[in-house]
Amino acid sequence: MKKRILAAVLTAVMAMGALTGCGSTGSKDNYTIGIMQYAVHGSLDNCREGFLQGLAEEGIVEGENLTIEYVNAQADNGTSAMTASNFVSKKVDMICAIATPCAMAAYNATMNTDIPVIYTAVSDPVEAGLANEDGTPVGNITGTSDALAVDAQLKMIREVLPEAKTIGIIYTTSEANSISTIAEYKALAGNYGFEIVDSGVTAMSEVALAAADVASKVDCITNLTDNTVVSALQTVLDEANKAGIPVFGSEVEQVKAGCVASMGLEYIELGKQTGKMAAKVLKGEAKASELNFEVISEPSLYVNFAAAEKIGLELPENYKTDAYQSFDEIVVQ
Repeated sequence: MKKRILAAVLTAVMAMGALTGCGSTGSKDNYTIGIMQYAVHGSLDNCREGFLQGLAEEGIVEGENLTIEYVNAQADNGTSAMTASNFVSKKVDMICAIATPCAMAAYNATMNTDIPVIYTAVSDPVEAGLANEDGTPVGNITGTSDALAVDAQLKMIREVLPEAKTIGIIYTTSEANSISTIAEYKALAGNYGFEIVDSGVTAMSEVALAAADVASKVDCITNLTDNTVVSALQTVLDEANKAGIPVFGSEVEQVKAGCVASMGLEYIELGKQTGKMAAKVLKGEAKASELNFEVISEPSLYVNFAAAEKIGLELPENYKTDAYQSFDEIVVQ
């Protein structure tokens, strides 16, 4: 009799497991996510913070039912590839890739596995080979894009500098997102009477020379979300300050650190949006391969009055009231 009861109980448990998907990612009590971040700078840090917040809002909380394996690649592509392979060997439940080089490395490493990849801070997923033209994933990978509002940025620069003719951009030649964004700048610059002067670098050590050269040729510099260049932002700002020209940022952390203004993105919110997408996949509500990548809705105006005063630039009066967020000091972390 006892054997019959035990067999019945085991049958019931197995049936429940079949119904709830027991043993699959969608019903696990605990998850492990490998987070790989390309470089140390404010916007990517905010993405990571927002990602964890978004997961927590969906009931997946670090230290409770979530274990995080975190690696910063220090802006090195080889480290990105090695980290992605290491996460695969550990059989994590998901990889969160922050910035384009990490997303590409994670996609390549997981191609023959069932590990989903969720990315964030990827400016152009299509150009990076992570999505099709219609936004659908190319595999078990999806996430959020931080595509810059280039037209809005150009309009703002024209408001601040009505007499300016040239805009300088420094970018990393190996970052697909930077190359596609520069193409967009060049396509739209003429609408506002600007010429784009760009300079490519291959490593952070080259930024100082490129910044000095560009600053001597242009009326201002605008930053992209280029990971290598943003990591050397203070070098760019130093050269621009010597030339007495403003640097415009692409997001709030660059403005805090000394850029004059930006029509930029709020990266914590972008990270939250990514976290909520990740929660859907972990809970089994959708597969990464079924979710189109998402973009944040609208850019916001960020202003640093101290940075403008440093070079003797007077900002439009309405920026004091129209800015989503403004700063009266330069904060370098």
